[in-house]
Amino acid sequence: MKIRILAAALTAASLALATGCGGAKSDAGAAPDTKGEKGTVKIAINPWVGYEANAAVIAHLLEKELGYKVEKKTLKEEISWQGFETGEVDVVVENWGHDDLKKTYIEEKKVAVEVGPTGNSGTIGWYVPQWMADQYPDITDGKNLNKYANLFKTSESGGKGQLLDGDPSFVTNDAALVANLKLNYKVVYSGSEAAIIKAAQQATAQKKPLLFYFYEPQWLFAKEKYARVKLPAYTAGCDADPKKVACDYPDYKLDKIASKKFADTGGDAYTLVKNFSWSNDDQNKVSDYITNQGMTPEKAAEKWVTENEATWKPWVPAK
Repeated sequence: MKIRILAAALTAASLALATGCGGAKSDAGAAPDTKGEKGTVKIAINPWVGYEANAAVIAHLLEKELGYKVEKKTLKEEISWQGFETGEVDVVVENWGHDDLKKTYIEEKKVAVEVGPTGNSGTIGWYVPQWMADQYPDITDGKNLNKYANLFKTSESGGKGQLLDGDPSFVTNDAALVANLKLNYKVVYSGSEAAIIKAAQQATAQKKPLLFYFYEPQWLFAKEKYARVKLPAYTAGCDADPKKVACDYPDYKLDKIASKKFADTGGDAYTLVKNFSWSNDDQNKVSDYITNQGMTPEKAAEKWVTENEATWKPWVPAK
């Protein structure tokens, strides 16, 4: 997740504590050391499985094909960007928009660079289980949501309908949308991607009403059917003021962001990250291996790499 940050900014010092690296920067940029050995590539891991799938495949190829070491750092999105400045992070391998962070770290501080698309098309929206769309055909028009608010009431929604979101750090305009569209709903955070997936699966299996925030690429859509709720159409700039947003989410062309130092000194490692580009189906397949087939990210990546050499071979610099 899944698209994704309205989390409060933390200081660079807190990043060092979160990553447990104490601010050490000797490996930043994956530059070879004086003995000619390959360096360490520091990949941020943001909290959704699609991102983890990207990172797993890139890490596998860096290690097995190019001989680098990879250090994965589990971080929220905005904290990952702070790592470009401190040397704690070399690359973010799935970025959902974040024009504000690009302005700060790329344009103003000049400590990061855009590395090109991941090949994935991202979508964020509100969804209901398909059975609800079948039973209440007009529920997929956001103008009718207040009509059905009572269906979505929960113990946590304070007498209003519940709109279930995921991790609070994910990209979301939902609180503003509820207020500005005058919807009788309350945003409730499930806390994680896994929790919102579980709620969606239960809503389908048990025929429980559920209105929830979600996104693609995501393996769940290949397993079960959900209907997207239509909100006022997105137009350029309609989300410029986060407090006044009253339009749907845009489509996202997901991309990669790297530290300027890694871009300048990362050599073959940077080239591989730059060349990495795959489809939503590819990502969903690796995500499914991790989530539903009991594989570690490393094993999931190994399986995908073994079966898809024609896709990844062009990413690897010629030896």
